[in-house]
This record gives sequence, structure tokens and C-alpha cells, in this order.
Amino acid sequence: MTAGRIALRLRKLILARDAGRCAFCRCAESLIGVTFEIDHVVPRSAGGTTSLDNLCLCCPTCNRHKAARTHAVDPTTGESAPLFHPIHDTWQEHFWWREGATLLVGCTAAGRTTVAALHMNRPVMVELRRYWAATGLHPPPERAV
Repeated sequence: MTAGRIALRLRKLILARDAGRCAFCRCAESLIGVTFEIDHVVPRSAGGTTSLDNLCLCCPTCNRHKAARTHAVDPTTGESAPLFHPIHDTWQEHFWWREGATLLVGCTAAGRTTVAALHMNRPVMVELRRYWAATGLHPPPERAV
């Protein structure tokens, strides 16, 4: 396997584990209309491996904003904080849905930092969530962990 390529078998495992949703903003690949990417949670440049325990499904926008970061500034404290780690952290412990499940709110330093750094409440996503909620497609059911 060449650098940057994820074996099809591994990609299928990630798709199934992440239920076809971005591990960060939870939008569904089937609703967005673009192919989602596989993100190295800990970037290869920081020693992250191309293995199931370091890869997650990621929408292109979250992936671009995350880039090679594992930390960013918590907008509440102004301090550096880790980004949400979708393999080791539990989504429901770091995020809440607000305003009819249209706004994503971070309820921990990692959650707040991730919402801000990945621009998870950009206007187009809030509007899409509003439509999806009205049609019963949102919020997503969360897995029991």
C-alpha cells in the first residue's frame, strides 16, 4: 500500500464502524452527496499509523479544517486543548445538539475546541441540519458504547 492510500478492506471496516457518518460533525455521507475521506486522527507527520485504531471517516470540510492538528485553542479559556479523538473519546460526552439539533455545542474543552477549529456550525451546515431535522433525517442515532 502506498502512502496516502487506504486499502479497500480497511476503508470498509471504517465505514461500517463509523456508520457512514463523519466522526466529528456526525453528518451522513449519504446526505452530503460527496465521498467522505479517511482521516488519520493522529497525523502520519506526528507518528500516527494507518491502522483501524487511528483512522476515521471524515467529511471533506471537517478534514480540511482539522488538517494535521491534534490540538487547537479552546475558545472559552484561550488555552491549547486537544481536539476530540473519535476513536478514544465518546462523542456524547463532548458534544450536545441545541436549537432543534441544528447547532453543535462542545461541552468539554475538547468538544469546544473541535467545534471551533473544524467550523462545525458554519451557516450552510446549520441550514442543512434544519432541513434534515424537519424531514426526520437528523439528529443521527448514536451508538451505544
